[in-house]
Amino acid sequence: MKTVYIYLAVTVKRNRQSTASDLSSQLSSATGTTVSRQTVYRRLGHIGLYARRPVRCIPLTETHCRLRLTWSRKHALWTPQQWSCVMFSDESRTDLHVQSVTMTGHIYRDVILEQHVRLFRGAMGADFLFMDGNARPHRANIVDECLKSEDITRMDWPTYSPDLNPIEHVWDMLGRRITVRQPSPSPPVYRNFGGHCLISGVIFPKLRLII
Repeated sequence: MKTVYIYLAVTVKRNRQSTASDLSSQLSSATGTTVSRQTVYRRLGHIGLYARRPVRCIPLTETHCRLRLTWSRKHALWTPQQWSCVMFSDESRTDLHVQSVTMTGHIYRDVILEQHVRLFRGAMGADFLFMDGNARPHRANIVDECLKSEDITRMDWPTYSPDLNPIEHVWDMLGRRITVRQPSPSPPVYRNFGGHCLISGVIFPKLRLII
């Protein structure tokens, strides 16, 4: 049966649109082994693969695409030393048994900038760059004033480009591990959890989750 489960994992990763019923039929045709849809669903859940509705992508205009391409070309030949001076920042929401907190400009300044980014900037010196995306709390006037007073330079970042941020891979990894450790009950009873992640350096010598 181990071979059967490996077949399921490989097949679903090649075609993310497959349903449990589709996989059950494909498995029967390919190996002659018959398993129920529920068994397929359960076994895939053991390796962190669960059914999800497709997320609608943000439509990119020609201007968005041009700016993204320009940014990518500008940074394509950066050295590890240059990347080590950049701190990436991002928020996400994950299912955990904790109370959610909405990120605001004041919380962002007091918790993220004052307690963490400011200290890291002091350690890195004048070459430090801070990437904070284009979320509304990041562009609050009090945030701009804090960055200016602490002499923290923002990294230019094209709009609608979360996929360029390596932290997105961290959120994906964290979400999958949480799902494996805490299988979804029926009905779900989780509360939404807001987390902020800071990553510095090259892929990535320092990882810090601020929750």
